[in-house]
Amino acid sequence: MNGIYILWLRQLKRFIRKKASIVGALGQPIIFLLAIGFGLSPIYAKAGGGNYIQFLAPGIIVMSVLFTSIFTGLEIIWDKQFGFLKETLVAPVPRMHILLGKVLGGATVAMIQGTLVFFITLVAGFRPASLASLPLAFLFLFLVAILSSAMGAAIAARLDDMQGFPLIFNFLVQPLFFLSGAIFPLRDLPTALSFLTKINPFSYGVDGLRYAFSGAHVFSPMVSISVLVGVTLIMLAIGAYQFSRIQL
Repeated sequence: MNGIYILWLRQLKRFIRKKASIVGALGQPIIFLLAIGFGLSPIYAKAGGGNYIQFLAPGIIVMSVLFTSIFTGLEIIWDKQFGFLKETLVAPVPRMHILLGKVLGGATVAMIQGTLVFFITLVAGFRPASLASLPLAFLFLFLVAILSSAMGAAIAARLDDMQGFPLIFNFLVQPLFFLSGAIFPLRDLPTALSFLTKINPFSYGVDGLRYAFSGAHVFSPMVSISVLVGVTLIMLAIGAYQFSRIQL
């Protein structure tokens, strides 16, 4: 357990030292809120959807958590190239503990970013239905952070250079976000698109967070939690297997 704590703390220290990355990571959510949120708000209202900022804000919060925590994998590749990962793996610590430390560290950093974006959405006009729903909202946010951090770690364990990671981001992570219902409602979609959103685990994270904030949902909250937990365990199992195959 000491290994998990040390690696978690190291991830947090890295984040605190990189003040520029904190500010930079807030740029994309702000652009989405301004360009898409306020840009499409009149169209959404005319279509009978109501306030688009109220609909969009949970998706933007999930986006910030997803994009931040997935880059846990990039740090693992960086550690591989510069030899730090080998030094960590030779320590008398189970590799599963190393993986968990990396994942929890990445998830904690993502939660901090998500919280900052949550406050930005409040400035933009988003209003949760009740403050009593915040614990449930942060539960869903934490599950999304753990899942995406575990996914990033599992992918990075198979890559040996950082050039491949942007391809993963463009062809896997961004489609996962855009097909999660963060930007458009999940109801009354074409059959193919509806199928893709239902097999996307992050759809359940966005829908669960939207339920916590406003009470609106497509999937049952218990189903959303079950899917997020189940897929996270699968990703951790894959990551543990990939870590066990890393050659020293």
